[in-house]
Amino acid sequence: MKMKPIKCTLMLGTLFGLVACNIDMPQETQSSFETMTVKKSDIELPYKFSARMKGQNDVTVTPQVSGQLMKICVAEGQQVKKGQTLFIIDSRNAQLELEAAQANLQAALAQENSAKLEFESNKNLFEKNIVSSYMLNNSENSYKQAQAAVAQARAAVNRAKVNLGFCTITATVPGVIGEIPVRPGDQVSPMTQLTMLSGNTTMYAEFSVTEAIVENMVKEGMKASEVEKYISQLPDATFIMKNGTEYPHKGRVVSMTGVVNASTGSLTSKVSFPNPEGHLYSGIQGTVVMNFAEKDVIIVPQYAVVRLQDKAQVYKVQADSTATAVDVTTADTGNGKDFIITSGLNVGDKIVTIGANNVTEGQKVLFPEEVKSEK
Repeated sequence: MKMKPIKCTLMLGTLFGLVACNIDMPQETQSSFETMTVKKSDIELPYKFSARMKGQNDVTVTPQVSGQLMKICVAEGQQVKKGQTLFIIDSRNAQLELEAAQANLQAALAQENSAKLEFESNKNLFEKNIVSSYMLNNSENSYKQAQAAVAQARAAVNRAKVNLGFCTITATVPGVIGEIPVRPGDQVSPMTQLTMLSGNTTMYAEFSVTEAIVENMVKEGMKASEVEKYISQLPDATFIMKNGTEYPHKGRVVSMTGVVNASTGSLTSKVSFPNPEGHLYSGIQGTVVMNFAEKDVIIVPQYAVVRLQDKAQVYKVQADSTATAVDVTTADTGNGKDFIITSGLNVGDKIVTIGANNVTEGQKVLFPEEVKSEK
């Protein structure tokens, strides 16, 4: 029982000894917080849409006559001019058909000439009352039939010439040759796709406009007649390729379907991009980015928002300098730094920014020095 006073005496002695040696005792430290006063401002939000490139004049190249493919005059990925020869099909049958049609035309012309002579002869004889009107009419009908036969033969010649021309397939637009699935010697027909010719001087990025923008259009009461004006006022678009490279030329929205897809709630749109260097090809995928201005919105740093499961909270500073958690709803700005607060805060509210993750409910976050400096 006499040991306890001895322990207390030793402890007190040790304490006095530390003080006498000028050794500082641990003190309670205040956490470092920063705050901001909520206000409204304007911001540009980048809207991103998954898109696929398509040539302004993408043409499916198919033969218009059947035959054996004799020669492929271009290579995949080759840039071609309008009128340049792409494929050659065996033209021997077409040439024979042309020669036969020309021979038939000559025979028809000869028949027409004979019918004409007979008609003119009967006409003279009829005027002299030598032949009857029946013979005159009969010879006139024969002459007209011969004329019709000549017209048919001439049409057959022209058709044969066209078919012969179809044996040489040329580019209808300037562009880039796509995949060529056929080889020389293949038998081709009008059902055979020889290649895809992409007219790539101007490219279209096709994408679906998100529901948020559709709702914005509906909210503004836009009519079908106002779509063209709306399109002209849309911001320039940027195309980001899959590897993250930004295409150097800006694009403009040129079309927007007037019907909302019932299943997706979106509109299909096209952005036109110039392609002077030929760097864009049909089929490549990427992202179309357009910056839309949002006015008079509350913007806070992302580090001021604390995520708790499915909730987002910020700590509002009360009049007594303590922090109280407030539920908020947020919208992403796309810049990786800020959130837009759509509900939960008002202009003039003071919130914790730096250090928000370390705040506990009711904790004091402003101290006299900080309060004085903010005043």
